[in-house]
Amino acid sequence: MQAGKTDWLLAHGRRLDLSRGRLMAIVNVTPDSFSDGGQHFGAESAVAHGLRCLEEGADILDIGGESTRPGAAEVSPAEEQDRILPVIERLTRESDALISVDTYRAETARLAIAAGAHIVNDVHGLQREPDIAKVAAETGAGLCIMHTGRGREKLPDMIEDQFVFLNRSLEIAEAAGIARGAIVLDPGFGFAKETEAENVELMARFDELRAFGLPLLVGTSRKRFLGTITGRSTPERDPATAATTVLLRMKGAAVFRVHNVAINRDMLAVTDAILDAERQVKAGER
Repeated sequence: MQAGKTDWLLAHGRRLDLSRGRLMAIVNVTPDSFSDGGQHFGAESAVAHGLRCLEEGADILDIGGESTRPGAAEVSPAEEQDRILPVIERLTRESDALISVDTYRAETARLAIAAGAHIVNDVHGLQREPDIAKVAAETGAGLCIMHTGRGREKLPDMIEDQFVFLNRSLEIAEAAGIARGAIVLDPGFGFAKETEAENVELMARFDELRAFGLPLLVGTSRKRFLGTITGRSTPERDPATAATTVLLRMKGAAVFRVHNVAINRDMLAVTDAILDAERQVKAGER
């Protein structure tokens, strides 16, 4: 969404203005995530990384305790909670950060919000543990609902598949009583979009998703399809990620989930300046 005051309603009475691009920094408290697995595995390292991301301009810290890369082993709920809850508690004490918990488990989400988290980021779009929607409703948490094609047969047209899957998720959210202003949608780049062509087409057609009438969050950061396009290794994909940030902001994305905050902060600053100028020209102010 590019114009107007669009506040994302969050837990603990917080909200975030999405009239300009916002950055969600990735804090993986895992040994096996595809890009930075093990780098911040442990509360001290994860907290230090989160605080650095805030200094670099992150608006949200997304804390995850289980890798979502293809083929990654699941962890138990107890292990996931042992990894992330101390990090959330520390960041809550040591900063005023908006904190997101990257989980599909209802109980983990409940405990994370009690520890200070404001947002639930569910990569299964409420469809693996639907009770997570009740947790979001009861706590007033912001909710990111992601599209995924994993574990099911997708429709031939990718945008049609987005609408079928995400509308089902929105039905679950509505039934649980979640406020519409608490929801953002994520098309799930890289999640069973197996080829470079699929991900590129999703970017090319991204503005079709604005028909949902909800803010859109994207996570292209360092994904494999960017490596296929550029020939770069995973740690070298930040410039390619920044290119997608510019494109997708121009097409209406509001929140960007990234590893490298600084480069994407600069990209968003320039892009939002251009969008502001476009609006002024259209309004006859220039």
